[in-house]
Amino acid sequence: MSPMPSNEIISGIFGSISLTAWITVLVPQLHANYQSGSAEGLSMAFLFIWLLGDMANFVGALFTRLAPTAIGLAGYFCIADLILICQCFYYKTANSRPQSVSSTGVDVISSEETPLLSTTQQSGLAQRSKMNPWVSNTLSLLAVGVVGCIAWLAAFEMGFLDSTETDTQDPEQGSDKMLETVGIILGYGSAVCYLCARIPQIIKNYRERSCEGLAILFFLLSLTGNVTYFISLLAYSQEKNYLLNALPWFLGSLGTVGEDMLVFAQFRKYSGNKETSAQA
Repeated sequence: MSPMPSNEIISGIFGSISLTAWITVLVPQLHANYQSGSAEGLSMAFLFIWLLGDMANFVGALFTRLAPTAIGLAGYFCIADLILICQCFYYKTANSRPQSVSSTGVDVISSEETPLLSTTQQSGLAQRSKMNPWVSNTLSLLAVGVVGCIAWLAAFEMGFLDSTETDTQDPEQGSDKMLETVGIILGYGSAVCYLCARIPQIIKNYRERSCEGLAILFFLLSLTGNVTYFISLLAYSQEKNYLLNALPWFLGSLGTVGEDMLVFAQFRKYSGNKETSAQA
């Protein structure tokens, strides 16, 4: 068995880290919504445009015959997006219902009897949440990197990463060529969607002067996934044809980094808000 080229090793490791980051990317936001019982911090336009981009990415990956992992991950994105959107609709519907009159009396009694206890507990939780977020987020990102490296190493040791002959397509097959062209167009479409998706969220944060309800780890994992995916693609090959075919995926991954950095700046600027810092 011939040794694996160094560029494939680098591409594989960073690709595995990216895969780990993308598999877990929505978990922090789903958890934040569950804890707060609300999804008001998220822009629905952001989610729908992101879903549209993931759907275009999935179909484009099928048509261009990308690696099975890329196709599977794109399909997973669509399912995960739908889960998050359904959760948001659930909380918006539940929170729009008027509260029952019978529950108000119980609330008043409990609030009169236990104000000091609840205030003390809340202040203690708030103190802990102020001290822990960035440490826990850093540890989470380190864990993603470690798990990604271990997963690649395990796959390598089990022989799953042996280089195989790539299937060259006959240029005479017009239907395959047409599907590939449509796939590349869809790839560009998904890149445009990814670039536009964060804009409604950034505008929402700016208008409300708050990032309340957002999990910053959600955007940190997105940034990690995009950067490592870009490195993985670039390290794999520097041939002209490869770079041209992969261009929409380059744009879709690296193009959103600047927008993620802008969201981080908003977290920093609006961190004086109690709820924002708690979610961060």
